[in-house]
Amino acid sequence: MSESVVQSGRPARSGSDWRLQAGQWATPVLIAVLVCLPFAVTGSWTYTLGVCFANSIGVLAVSVLVRYGGEVSIGHSFFAAVGAYSVAILEHRLGVSLLVGLPVALALGVVSGICFAWPSRRLSGIYLAVSTMALALALPEIINNADEWTGGFEGLYVSRPVVSGVGMSLQRYYAALVVLVAVTYALARLRHSRQGLKLLLARSHPAAADAFGTRRVWARVSVMGISAGIAALSGATLAFASSTVSPSGFTLWSAIFLLVGSVVSFYGLTLPRALIGGAFLTLVPQLLSASGAWIPVLYGLALLAVILCGHYLPKIGGMMHRRARGVS
Repeated sequence: MSESVVQSGRPARSGSDWRLQAGQWATPVLIAVLVCLPFAVTGSWTYTLGVCFANSIGVLAVSVLVRYGGEVSIGHSFFAAVGAYSVAILEHRLGVSLLVGLPVALALGVVSGICFAWPSRRLSGIYLAVSTMALALALPEIINNADEWTGGFEGLYVSRPVVSGVGMSLQRYYAALVVLVAVTYALARLRHSRQGLKLLLARSHPAAADAFGTRRVWARVSVMGISAGIAALSGATLAFASSTVSPSGFTLWSAIFLLVGSVVSFYGLTLPRALIGGAFLTLVPQLLSASGAWIPVLYGLALLAVILCGHYLPKIGGMMHRRARGVS
């Protein structure tokens, strides 16, 4: 019997138990820090972090498609634009705030995702990725040709406050944070629900899923609808956090960067992982802004460094833990 058992009267906890407990406490502590952060940083950082939260939601949208559908999208900027222009148009036409525009954006995002997924339900792999790319390529022209509603090249401004009497900088920050936390909580509930297990089963074992009454076609359409809805929330939040909507914010490169953020976060669906992806999209370019022509090179090196660290650090940590247990 080990010394820890004699002293405490119960078995010593393994390293995995401590990591599990740390993971359970990490998210509440992180939320508490983010809630207090605007009172410790300047206004420019408040704006940047609000945009970072919105991008983190977009990263989650792509990660959901990868984790539950096993597919890759390079056209999610289309669904983000659906959400962003929904909020902007509703404000300009009806004078409503984000509180009304956000549910509408979510509904339109889910519907647009299903409308895209149903005709392409038999496509997978590179064929589906190219199909989503077609959405991203067509999007700027669609926006510019509907300039009566979208504002064309100039875009639209989103400036109506959610809560009167509170500064807009704080509203943009906290609105984006609330939506991000709500999305991660919903995804956590989905992950432990029967429907989430069915979606995962349909992805990994289609024959077994069919035997239990879950058709893979239904699962693929559902996952795309969920992912597109989250992307629309990302666009709606980004429109409010940045106070403007224009075609330049929803290009093919925007969709590619969302995929990059998902890769950097290792397709995680938790708040810390989403923030890593969103920070890589938002904060790294800002930190490298003074590097001139070296920005693409340094950005690529940063991307490679993050991926390598994420791949090897868990293995190094596991080796050190095994050595520590062997010594003890």
